[in-house]
Amino acid sequence: MDLQALRYFQTVARHQHISRAAEELMVAQPSLSRAVARLEADLGTVLFDRQGRRIRLNAQGEAFLRRVERVLGELDDARRELAGVPGEAAGTVSVAAETMLTLTGVLAGFRRAEPGVGFHLHQAHAEAMPRLLRDRRVDFCAASQPLAGGDLCGRELLREEVLLAVPQDHAWAARRSVRIEELAREPFVVPRPGYWQRALADRLFERAGVLPTIVYEGDEPGAMQDLIGAGLGVGLIPAVAREAGTRAAVAWLRVEAEDCERVLTLVWHRDAHLSPAARRFRDFAAGHFRAPSAGGRKTGCPSPAE
Repeated sequence: MDLQALRYFQTVARHQHISRAAEELMVAQPSLSRAVARLEADLGTVLFDRQGRRIRLNAQGEAFLRRVERVLGELDDARRELAGVPGEAAGTVSVAAETMLTLTGVLAGFRRAEPGVGFHLHQAHAEAMPRLLRDRRVDFCAASQPLAGGDLCGRELLREEVLLAVPQDHAWAARRSVRIEELAREPFVVPRPGYWQRALADRLFERAGVLPTIVYEGDEPGAMQDLIGAGLGVGLIPAVAREAGTRAAVAWLRVEAEDCERVLTLVWHRDAHLSPAARRFRDFAAGHFRAPSAGGRKTGCPSPAE
C-alpha cells in the first residue's frame, strides 16, 4: 500500500466511476482498476460493490475513506505549510461557489490589494462543497445555505433580502410586494435541487402549503434573471442583483415572508492548514462585505491565530 494507491482510491470513491476517475487522474482505466484491486487485496476486504461496470462504495469503503481523507489531508496540509514558510506575500487561494457573480467584487478587490496572489476558482453546488473541503481541493467555499459536517466552520459575510423578479410587462410589475400563495399560479424559474435558491423556494412553498409551477430548473443560477427578463416566468433573485444592474431588466417585488433572505458564509475545514494568503483573503472578504447583521461573526471556528 502506498500514497498513490490511496489517492487513486480517494478519487474513485469520490466519482464512484472508474472511467471518470481515470480521466481526472490521467491514467488508463485498466491500470486504475488493478490498483484498486491490489489495495483491496492488501487490506483483505472489498471496498466497492460492483454490478457490471458500475461501482459503489460499501460500508467498509466508507470507513476506510474517512481514514484516507484524514491521512492525505494531513500530508497535503504539511506540504502546503512547508511551502509557505519562505515567502509570506505570494500564494494561491482556491475558492468554490455556486456562482461567482457574488464574489466578483471581493475577488477583484483582493487582486488589487495583493496582485501576487493567484486564484483557483471552482463552481459547485452545496452538496459537493463539504467533499471539496475535506479533500483539500479548495481552501474555502462561499455557501448560501448550511453545509453539513461538524468539521466545518465559517464566517458570515453577507445577509441580504431575496426579491421576486418578474418580467417588466408582467401584471405585477407595478406592485410593491407579493405573497407566496400567489406564486403557485405563476410559471416559476428556479435552479435544480442542491442550489440555495431552490432550497429557499422549497422551504417557502412548503410552509405556505402550495406547489409552484416550475418551467425551468437547471445548473445555471446566473441565467435566471435573463430568463425572467425574456418573459419565461418569475423567480427569486438576491437583492445584490438589483443593485448591480448588470443583467436583463426586470421588475422587483418584495416577498411577504420574514426569512426570504440569503446568508452568504465563507466556510473552511476546521483542521485544514490555511496559507498566509488564504488567511488574508478570509479577513479581506469579511471586511469587504461588512454585513451589519453578521459583524464578521464566526460560527464554530478556531481562533483567528490558527
